[in-house]
Amino acid sequence: MAGEFGEVLRRLRIQAGMTQEELERRSGVSVRTIRGLETGKRPNPRMTTVQELAKALPLRPKEREELLSAAVPRNTDDGRQDEPTDEPATGRPDPQPPAASEPAPAPPDAPSDPAEQLAKLVAARWQREEEQRQVQDPFPLPVRWRTAPGELTDHWANILRLPPRAAADPLDLDGRLDEITDTYRRIPSGRLVVLGRSGSGKTILALRFVLDHLQSRSPKEPVPVIFSIGAWNPTTITLRDWLTAQLTRDHPGYAVQGPGRDSLASALVESGRVLPVLDGFDEMADGLRRPALEALNATTLSLLLTSRPAEYAAAVAETDVLTSAAAIELTDLTVDDLADYLPRTTRKADRANPTANAWDPVLAELREQPQEQPTPLATVLKTPLMVALARTVYSDTPDHDPASLLDTERFGSPEKLEDHLLDNFIPTVYRHRLHRSSTGGPHRRFDPEHARHWLGYLAHHLTRLTTPDLAWWRLGNGMRRSTRTLVTALVTGLAIGLVDCAVSAAFHGSFTGATVDGMLVGFLAGLMFGLVHWFTYSVKGKHVRPSAVRLRIRGRPGPITWTTGPRLVIGTLGGAIFGFAYGFVVGLVHAYAWKAGLSAGLRIAIVDGTVYGLVFGAGAGLTFCLLGLLETPLDIESAVNPRSLLDTNRRTVITQLCVWAPVFGTVVGFGSGAVVALLQGPLGPLVWPSEASVLLGIISGLGAALGYALTLTAWGQWLVLTRIWLPLTGRLPWAVTTFLEDAYRRGVLRQAGAVYQFRHARLQHHLAHAHRTRRAPGRPARLRRQRPQRFGLHDDFIAPP
Repeated sequence: MAGEFGEVLRRLRIQAGMTQEELERRSGVSVRTIRGLETGKRPNPRMTTVQELAKALPLRPKEREELLSAAVPRNTDDGRQDEPTDEPATGRPDPQPPAASEPAPAPPDAPSDPAEQLAKLVAARWQREEEQRQVQDPFPLPVRWRTAPGELTDHWANILRLPPRAAADPLDLDGRLDEITDTYRRIPSGRLVVLGRSGSGKTILALRFVLDHLQSRSPKEPVPVIFSIGAWNPTTITLRDWLTAQLTRDHPGYAVQGPGRDSLASALVESGRVLPVLDGFDEMADGLRRPALEALNATTLSLLLTSRPAEYAAAVAETDVLTSAAAIELTDLTVDDLADYLPRTTRKADRANPTANAWDPVLAELREQPQEQPTPLATVLKTPLMVALARTVYSDTPDHDPASLLDTERFGSPEKLEDHLLDNFIPTVYRHRLHRSSTGGPHRRFDPEHARHWLGYLAHHLTRLTTPDLAWWRLGNGMRRSTRTLVTALVTGLAIGLVDCAVSAAFHGSFTGATVDGMLVGFLAGLMFGLVHWFTYSVKGKHVRPSAVRLRIRGRPGPITWTTGPRLVIGTLGGAIFGFAYGFVVGLVHAYAWKAGLSAGLRIAIVDGTVYGLVFGAGAGLTFCLLGLLETPLDIESAVNPRSLLDTNRRTVITQLCVWAPVFGTVVGFGSGAVVALLQGPLGPLVWPSEASVLLGIISGLGAALGYALTLTAWGQWLVLTRIWLPLTGRLPWAVTTFLEDAYRRGVLRQAGAVYQFRHARLQHHLAHAHRTRRAPGRPARLRRQRPQRFGLHDDFIAPP
């Protein structure tokens, strides 16, 4: 019975000496739900909720049976059973029930459930990434851990979610890679910190945790998703908002509006159905780690956090440990681990000596040396990263002898040996041509020295932005804001000027006059669009983000709805301001050309500004409104990678151009004549031939479309800065996309959703440092030798000594 269950629950809770808050911590059921059950406001609980409460209460068998029996729904008068209440067992308030006019949400195990769709997308993504990183080739390097020191963990009573005065026995969390999911599930708080020095395997452990957790996950458990926390700035955005933004970036379909007014991504994060796996706490800027840890402590989200021990310990010393979090520390590889792994990474031995292996002298030397005084090689080969680099440089390259690593005179310290492996990694992976590209075509061959230079620029670019995420839409942000704006204005003005020149020449047949007019219009358009870009993005320090929608007319998933009122207002105001400023400048130029006086010149400028402002405002408002009506979110099943996101945004921008040009041009062409007719009285006699309206409509439509695309869209900025300016100045190759895909396939880069990252932060920092050194003052000979790179030459480059 409804009232009976609440009475039984309340009696057993009081009998156990527990408050509602204590029962929440033990069961994971929210206080709001417990209070509703005990007062009868929630008469029909789910059996999963009842079972969680029964586990949390210290019940005898008869008491447990009494509680479960009281929760069984009774038959109603018409013979139907009461439906159970949709109760989440997440420790957070349950969502409001849907309105009568809305369809009820699908059950958690239904294929259409957003969380289950996300689980499938995440599993598929990281399974492909594990294969690309060759984690299983020939088998995963051993990753083991031990329980971290007590000063880096919270009180065990908090970790175990125990009531006051309860005895807290520490958990033994020692384990290995295939036990990470079981280790995590043994922690009642659901919070785990993974500590390990650089290259110790933290990222691979996070990847393995996600795949193993998804394989054994029940529908009520949250979906583990990897987030590179090094890209988070806790001083500007909250954790949940940042998680939502990252989830939407990698899965654009989750930007669609879900229950209520929030997006599906926000709903999943807020309801606790996403388990954040925060990788790379140590990669955050020094001044951001303390506020990040404080922000994490301000939430109750279950999570897994990875970091190097020193950076985490420094943040803990400034504030506090991660609340309710246990911690484990990764241990070093042993000589036996190396003996099991390295010989199996080389080619088979010759028939003359079938038992010989190139790594035998190295392994023999490592076994004989005293552990009290390890050689540099023994110190370096204790981490999976350096073992993987050594494998690439020596096992995969037959003409390299790994015995050279034993030369203590050449490699007198671990740092020198690490630099040697990092220095040789890029030339080694670029020695051989890959057979086929990801699109099925032949690979383009990149010179190793050129590749090192371009990768160094990318690493330096990420270091300046203090982020590990190599996003194609932010590649131009490494330039100064003023330079970025000037380049945008220059390219935009040139494009619009060429369009004006071609159209004017077609109308008037005078190439000289069309050229002069094109130069004038291009200069003014570049100036105005450059100012728009400056005030929209540069002044605020923002960057253009890829669109999470597409334009679709036929086959839309639903009817067109009027949700674009703000777009109409903003577009009209923006177009009017832009049009008046543009027309005013055009009027002044014309007045100067006609040698008009000051008063006459101002009158001409005001008239032109008024005409342009009215027609541009109407055109921009209607165009923005129409674009909003045609926008539709991407499919929820869509998961992007850098190339697919770029292609999707290119198609979206081209479609927007096809809408912009005819709509804006038609409104301006017809509107200009109407506006001139209306202003004949207030502004005196005006001359405006019909040919001028047609010419203005065509030029304005094409020019506005180009200006919008190049200055206000992510793909346009990619085209201007990354495909034109950066290759022109020698910082990147002309085939940027091909180069990035090639670096990914060679193992230099890795994919993390919609962005690339360097294979390891250590490699990124090494390349960035080498790039700064090679460009430093006092090295003119080196710079002169690199000058051919500005023109993309590949075959006749002579590597510097």
